[in-house]
This record gives sequence, structure tokens and C-alpha cells, in this order.
Amino acid sequence: MFRLCVLVVWTNTWYDPATEKQAALSLLDAGADVIAQHQDTPGPQQAAQERGAYAIGYNTDMREFAPEASLTSPIWNWGPYYVETVKAVKNGTWKPEQYYGRMKDGIVDLAPFNDKVPQEVRDLVNEKKQEIIDGKFFVFQGPIKDQEGNLRVKEGERLSHEEVLGINWFVEGVEGEIPQ
Repeated sequence: MFRLCVLVVWTNTWYDPATEKQAALSLLDAGADVIAQHQDTPGPQQAAQERGAYAIGYNTDMREFAPEASLTSPIWNWGPYYVETVKAVKNGTWKPEQYYGRMKDGIVDLAPFNDKVPQEVRDLVNEKKQEIIDGKFFVFQGPIKDQEGNLRVKEGERLSHEEVLGINWFVEGVEGEIPQ
């Protein structure tokens, strides 16, 4: 039986390759065919490759660790931000602030696609990426329902950055629980 959903396993880690690989293996055992992660190790990528599945990395290009499995990864290039921050400190104009890199700033991007990603999919992803850069598409814009089907963000409404950081619920299609 085919079902399209997102299964969540919590590791409560940023860098624990063995734990993160084990979590990915548990998802693969549950029937997942694509592993995504929110950690900085290649463990989940390697688990996917060992099982003949696919993976989406996190933070850095993970292709060298799982070249057959890794489809792409969101990547962060903090270099430009650090350069501007050091310049501001040196010239006395730096002010403390929260900063979240954006595609428009060149801080956030996608690693190159694996050759297995069809051109049609690449084109769709690149089109959406450009819409994000151009400010035409906003990920956290309604309508958005939670996993119980309750409307959380109304049609056309956009969550502020602070509201996004305060999300403590899963969207429709996600199976799992948020630890209390």
C-alpha cells in the first residue's frame, strides 16, 4: 500500500552519527523510501545508501558520504555573513541582532542534484527556489492545517518570523509527536 506522509523520529542530537543512523534505519524499517534529516552528520545518508533508499542532507552537501543515495541538501554558506560582520565590527557599526540567512542573501542554497533526480523535478525545484528568492513564494503562508486537520494559518495569511519560530505543532501529513 502506498501512502504519502512524513514520519518523524526524534534523536535530540546535532551530531551523533551512530544515533542518527539508527534513527534513519528505524524509518527505513517502517517503510520510508526517502530519509531527510535535521542533523549535521552523514549517518542518515549512509543508512539510506546501505538500504538502497534516497536521502536529503542537511547543512552541507552530503554527496561524498552517500553518492548513490543523497539527492541534494540544503546548504548554508556563512562566509559572506561573517565577512560583513567582521567589517562592521572593525568599522564600529556592528549591532547585535538575530540573523537568519536567506536564499536571497546567498547564505542558503541547495547542493547540486544527484544525477538520479529527473530534469522535470529539478526544474520544479529551481522554479520554486527562484520564487522564494524573488519574494513570490513564502513557505509559511496559508492555508496550513495541523496534523489533525485544524486550520492553523488562514488562506493568504503569512506567519511572521517569530510565529514560525514558535510553531509547536506538525502540519497535515506528518506522523509523529512533539516531545513535551
